[in-house]
Amino acid sequence: MSVTYFKRYRMEADLHDLPLHWPQVPAGYRLLPWCQELLDLHAEVKYLSFRHELDAQLFPCFTDLAACRRLMRDIASREGFLPDATWLAVCYRGPDWLLEPCGTIQAVVDSCGEGWIQNVGVVPQHRRRGIGTCLLRHCLAGCARAGLKRVHLEVTADNLPAVALYQRVGFSVARTIFKPVEVAWR
Repeated sequence: MSVTYFKRYRMEADLHDLPLHWPQVPAGYRLLPWCQELLDLHAEVKYLSFRHELDAQLFPCFTDLAACRRLMRDIASREGFLPDATWLAVCYRGPDWLLEPCGTIQAVVDSCGEGWIQNVGVVPQHRRRGIGTCLLRHCLAGCARAGLKRVHLEVTADNLPAVALYQRVGFSVARTIFKPVEVAWR
């Protein structure tokens, strides 16, 4: 085993400085507000979104559906969980219009009263369609309704599409951190 350090950005957004005009949810998609019955679908989207991505090396729970369920239960049971800032994106597929979960976002308030986005996940085949932007828009609106002034998140620096998305919606890098991860020799 050896330790590798992954560069991550802690980004923040002032909720007063966000764009005035946001894109609408793309045709064929809907955003569903949080309800406990959707917990397993949020977990499934986390798993499908992250299992083959760099973040799965940093957070091994993303490689296991059961671990994603535990993570989602942990987030939803936190004292500072913000249901109004937690959304599930779904797509309607096929002639029967079957519902397919394809995106998730959650937010919490920490013990200092700061807002934190926990995960923004979009299943690979639904990326680059505006789903992430719409999830962020609804999440940040929920954070503002909760009285928050600033919201933070962390992102792996090498995840250039995510960094660009966050910058487009008003986040800026506040700090660079390095996350140590034990990796097995291959």
